[in-house]
Amino acid sequence: MRHTFVPSVLACAVAIALPLAAGCSNIEKADPSNKPTRVTRAPIPMDVDPIMRGTVASETVVMGYKPIVVRGYGLVGGLKGTGSKTAPAEVRAYILKELGRAGLGEPNSGFEGLSPEALLNSETTAIVIVEGIVPAGAPKGTRFDLRVYAAPGTATTSLEGGTLWHTELRPGALLVGSREASAMANAKGPILINPFADSDGKASANVNRLSGRVLNGGAADKDMPIRLVMATPSHSRARLITSAINSNYPREPKQRGETAQGMTGEMIQVSVPPSWHDRSEHFVNLLRHTSVNVGPIDATAAAIAKAVVNNPGAANAASLRWEALGKKSLTAIRPLYTFAEEQPRFSALQAGAYLEDATVVPHLLELATSGSTELRVPAIHLLRRMPINPSIDLGLRPLLNDSDVDVRLATFEVLKARQDPIIQSQGVGKKFRIDVVPSSYPMVYVSQTGDPAIAIFGEDVALKTPMTLRTWDGDLMFKADSGSAQVEVFYRPHDGLPAIIDKAAVKIPELTRFLGHSMDPAHPAPGMGMTFSQTVGALHALYAAGALPAVFKVEQDRLVAAIAKVGEEEEREERPEFVEDETKPSPGGATAVVPGLTPVGNPGSAGAGQPSQATKRDTVPR
Repeated sequence: MRHTFVPSVLACAVAIALPLAAGCSNIEKADPSNKPTRVTRAPIPMDVDPIMRGTVASETVVMGYKPIVVRGYGLVGGLKGTGSKTAPAEVRAYILKELGRAGLGEPNSGFEGLSPEALLNSETTAIVIVEGIVPAGAPKGTRFDLRVYAAPGTATTSLEGGTLWHTELRPGALLVGSREASAMANAKGPILINPFADSDGKASANVNRLSGRVLNGGAADKDMPIRLVMATPSHSRARLITSAINSNYPREPKQRGETAQGMTGEMIQVSVPPSWHDRSEHFVNLLRHTSVNVGPIDATAAAIAKAVVNNPGAANAASLRWEALGKKSLTAIRPLYTFAEEQPRFSALQAGAYLEDATVVPHLLELATSGSTELRVPAIHLLRRMPINPSIDLGLRPLLNDSDVDVRLATFEVLKARQDPIIQSQGVGKKFRIDVVPSSYPMVYVSQTGDPAIAIFGEDVALKTPMTLRTWDGDLMFKADSGSAQVEVFYRPHDGLPAIIDKAAVKIPELTRFLGHSMDPAHPAPGMGMTFSQTVGALHALYAAGALPAVFKVEQDRLVAAIAKVGEEEEREERPEFVEDETKPSPGGATAVVPGLTPVGNPGSAGAGQPSQATKRDTVPR
C-alpha cells in the first residue's frame, strides 16, 4: 500500500485550526521515515493566534516529532542456572543467526570454542524480549531505559543478576524473518529486577523475576530528523525560514550539517544541534516560536509583553517567543517579574531563567516558597540550569524541610543536579548510588529511571529497636536489642551460597550501604552483596514491618505506561513501512510471527499489554 502525504497534512489542518492559546499544537504525528514527495496540494488553512504571527509555527507544520517504541529478541547471560534451553523454534533460529553474525566462537570474540548452539543449551542464558522508547527527535546516540522480560515459550525462572548482550531494536511489531524493520537502536547492560512490579505496589520475595530494567541501556543508531511542512508551498518562504532557523541555531562543532536544510518548496528538514540533545522537546518548541522576519527585537519583545498582559492564556507561547528572541528581550520582560497576575509573571520568569538572567533568582525562590501549589515545583525546576549562584542553593535548602513531598523531591533533584555539597552521595560499587539528604521529614525514595539510586532523607533516621524481622521465607532476618547501635543480619543468597551473618549500623544510610556492598580483597568492608532490587526489597520489608520510621516512596514506573500508550497510538495509525501488503509474497523465505505474543506487555502476567499498576500505594510520579 502506497502511503501519501496529503491525508496526514489534511488531518493536521483540522487540529491546528483551533486557537493556539487554547493549548493546541500543530505537531503532526507522521512517521519520520516518510520521504518528501513533490505533490500538488492546496495550502493548509492555519488559524494563527496574534502572539504567534511571524513565527515558524505560523507558516509550517511540524512532522516526525513523536516517540517510537522499538523491540527485539535478545540474549541474557551470566545467570546462575535460572535460564532456559527451550524456546520457540523460530525465535531460537533467529537468535542463533544473530550470534553467528556477531562472530561468537571466533578468535578474540571472548567465547572461543563455544558454539552458538552450546550457548543456547546452557541454563546460564535466557532468550528475552527487549522494549524501549526512542525519544521524539532523538539524535544518534541518545540513551533510554529498557524493559526486558523472558520470552514466552521458554522455561526461564529468573533474570536476577543477568546481563543483556548486544541486541538490535526495531520499530513496529515484534517479527523475525524477512518482514522485520531496519534496526533503529541497540541495547545492552545489566538487568535490574523491579521489586515493585506486582500489582499491590509492595516489595516481596516473590516479585516477578522474569521482568526487569536496563537503565540507560538503549542507544539510538541514527538521527531522528524533524521535518517542517510549508502551509503554503513556496521556495522563497522555505529559504527564508531555513535562513532564520540557521541564524538562531548555527551549526555547532561535531554537527554534520546545518540545523535546517531546505529539501523542496514544501519541506524543510531540521536536525537537533548537539547542545540540545538532552532537551530535544524544548528545542522543537523554541523552533516553532522562532521569528521568521527578525525586526527590532526590543519592539517585538515589548509587543509580546503587551499581548500576554491582555491575554494571560497565551503565557506559555509568550515565554517561548521571548526565549527564542534571545537576551535582548530581557529589557521588555523584567518589569513583568513582579506583575500581579501569576500567569504573565511566571511566563516572564520562565523566559528569564532559560535566558540565564540572574535577576530572576529571588523572584523564583519567592514563588517556590510561597507561590500557588501549581507553580511551586515548576519554579524550583527552573533554577536547575541556572549558572553557578550560591544564593540559589542557599535559598533552596530550606525547602528540603517543606511539608509538601513533591516540593522536597523537586528540591532534592535540583540541588543534586547543581552538585550542592549538602547532598552526600556515595556509590555502592557499580550497582547503585546512595544520596543522603538532610531533612526533618524521614523518607526513602527509590529511582526507577536513569541511574539506579536510593535517596535517604534524614541523616540520622535509624531502625526502631528492639526489633526482630524474618522475611523472604527465612532467607533474610534482622535482630536488634533495645538501644543497640547495631543490628544483626542473616542473609542466605538464593544461588545456594552459604548464609552470611554479620552486624551493621542501625542508621539507614549505613545499613543500606552494608546490604548492597560486596566484599572482595580490594574492598574488605563487611557487606551482604545484594543487588539494587534486593536492597530495595529489604528496606521495604523493614518499612512494612514498622521497623523503619520513614515514608517509603518509589519513583513511578513510567516506562511500561509509556510503551503501552505509544503502542496504542501506533495501532490506530497506518504503518506501511513496517507491514507490507499481506498479499505480497515475502522475498527470500518465510516470515515467522511468534504465536501468542502481544505487541506490548508481558504475556502471562496480569493485565498483559497494560501499564504496570505498581503505583497504587508506595509510588509517586516524578
